Order: sequence, then structure tokens, then C-alpha cells
Amino acid sequence: MNDHGGTAGGTHGPGITLTAGTLLMRPWREEDVPALLEAYDDPAMRQWIRLPASTPEEAARWLELQYEGWESGSRFSFAVTDTARGGELVGNLALKRTHPSPERAEVGYWTAAWARGRGVAPQALEALTDWAFTTFAAEGLVRLELLHQVDNVASCRVAEKSGYAFAELLSALPPEFPLDGHLHVRQAPLRGSPGAGVTAQRGEAEPGVSPAGSSDSR
Repeated sequence: MNDHGGTAGGTHGPGITLTAGTLLMRPWREEDVPALLEAYDDPAMRQWIRLPASTPEEAARWLELQYEGWESGSRFSFAVTDTARGGELVGNLALKRTHPSPERAEVGYWTAAWARGRGVAPQALEALTDWAFTTFAAEGLVRLELLHQVDNVASCRVAEKSGYAFAELLSALPPEFPLDGHLHVRQAPLRGSPGAGVTAQRGEAEPGVSPAGSSDSR
């Protein structure tokens, strides 16, 4: 069992939930497959995806990857639901801790077509950000990165609304990422300063980093 609730070979994510207004974020479940398939059956979504979920088999594999992430502690993926709408699935949210340095991690998200325009992504991302900096503070996490391709304008707006300041223009990585990307960064609040503003610092992206991460299709 890792320090954050995953159990190797066992449960599909621990009982960790996050809230923001009417949004409830919880680990993904098998019963989410129909809504997951519906979300991925969207031209705007398919523009950004790298791992398809067009069939029940692909959706099952997608879910398995999320479970594996919880178990390894490398990826914490949450289904975003709206309690005011009967628990409707409205998006996906993920914290990815795959960087060699424990000081850095990446955030990613997507919003289902039927829920866009409600402010889902900024609310959910703020909850994830607070949870990440609190949960992993003892391990040294001080920097969260958000990446998106330059033509993903919606993700850029979400980053700005959520306090992830633009830090660097990333070079394209064709053929998978044919366009340049943006790196946005948010720094952890200074310890011992309750309510202190969060500042972002300009930093270098590691070579070969993906410029399309914020759609979180992985």
C-alpha cells in the first residue's frame, strides 16, 4: 500500500474525495463507463486525446490505467461529478507525479461537452491544487505544472483563472504534437503564511515534455 491510499492488486482507488461547490471528485468506477464513452464521443474531445475510449474495451483499459496510477502513486485521477444534477459525470481531473523530482508534478483535466460553460474546470482544478500541495507537502511538492497546446484556448483560460501563470513557450514535438505549447506554473503558498497569495515563477520545462497535457486524455 502506498502512502496515499492505493493498494496494490486491490481496490480501484482509495476513499479520497474532493469537493468544490456542488462538485464532488472521487476515483473512477466501472459504472462510469457509459458516461466516459459519451464524453469521448465528442469532436472537441477527440481533438486532444491520445488514448482513445471509443469502445467498452478501450474504456475498460482507460479505467485500468487510472487504477494503476492510484496503486503506484504516480497518477491520482478523479471523476468530477455534479451533486446538484444527481451525480452527473462532468469531467476528469488528474495529478501526475511522474517527474524525477518530488518537488514537481503535473495537473490535467477535461470537461464533458454537456457541462462546458459552467465553470467546472476552474473549480475542480482549485480543489485539486489545494489537495496536492497539502497532501504532498512533506514530500517536497512546491510546483504544479499545467501544459497545453497553443490552439487549446479553453485550457489556457482555465489555467489563468486558476492562478497558473504562463511560464514558457514549449517547442512542438511532431508528429504527436505538431504545434507549440504553453507551460503554466503554480507555486505552493509559503509555509507559515496563512492566506498568502500564490506566486508563479518562470521555470524551464524538461526536454521532450508534452505540450498538450491539460486536456488529460492520457
